[in-house]
Amino acid sequence: MPKTSARLLALLSLLQARRDWPGTLLAERLDVSLRTVRRDVDRLRELGYPIAAVKGPDGGYRLSAGADLPPLLFDDEQAVAVTVALQVAATTPGNGLAEAAARALTTIRQVMPARLRRRVDALQVTAVQRPTTRPAAPVDGGALLAISAAVHAREVLRFDYGDADRPPRRAEPHHVVTWDGRWYVVAWDLDRAAWSVFRADRMALRTPNGPRFAPRPLPADDVAAYVIATFRGSTDGAWPCQGTVILSLPAATVARYTRDGVVEDLGADRCRLTLGSWSWPSLAAAVARYDADIEVVGPDQLTHAFAHLAGRFSRTVAAATRAP
Repeated sequence: MPKTSARLLALLSLLQARRDWPGTLLAERLDVSLRTVRRDVDRLRELGYPIAAVKGPDGGYRLSAGADLPPLLFDDEQAVAVTVALQVAATTPGNGLAEAAARALTTIRQVMPARLRRRVDALQVTAVQRPTTRPAAPVDGGALLAISAAVHAREVLRFDYGDADRPPRRAEPHHVVTWDGRWYVVAWDLDRAAWSVFRADRMALRTPNGPRFAPRPLPADDVAAYVIATFRGSTDGAWPCQGTVILSLPAATVARYTRDGVVEDLGADRCRLTLGSWSWPSLAAAVARYDADIEVVGPDQLTHAFAHLAGRFSRTVAAATRAP
């Protein structure tokens, strides 16, 4: 007979899997007596799980909705799906749930077994933030994980794209991004010998993947600049001045206040931010509004703009100090 703690977890998992469970069937599945099932149900109730008794010839149990949310059990695919959803929610501005999603993501990741944590960590998503009311196109979670694994392993993807009658496409995947409610893959198209941005929901992956490849340099300073230029139909971006910094703030916090830029998660309390503006001083001022320590990634004009503003602010303070 399994230990009490393991048996309670097994019982809870069964109760979550279907609406009603006859007591005799639970006893059979757990290989215990009906009396032991009743005792274990009482223990779960003491832990806060709202388990109701079901009347009938055999009697039974039902996990009901309660006033508080008790601990839950997820299978592997459910845990991955929840984690992916939280990653997107944590970097989506204006939804009012970004900070809560980031906390929930940290909580779930801490208790994940190593095999699941590795799968989730392989999913590297750049959230290209932009306000939208368009519903997101559905993308299979397993496909996203497979694409991200190919990005991480630097393996060529083989996939059908739109027309299944055509030969499969081949591409070297560089990054997975979100833009305007849809998922995209930035990749080097081997058949056309050019950079492309593929819609992930239109990619029907073929297995196995192709050979490994050496990463090519993007036709822009980074993936954020390339994506912004691509979707705005411009090779030089929408703003005459565009720069990248690293902020000492969580990506979820910065994303809430970033409507027209790129936020990339760099781990606990750090993120990469790419923004544009009409002048370098105005861009520096826009970054400063996040009220965090700043590390300039580039270009040098942005660093000079921060020095320019620092001098201006110093003169402002000095003048205010001298004033009667």
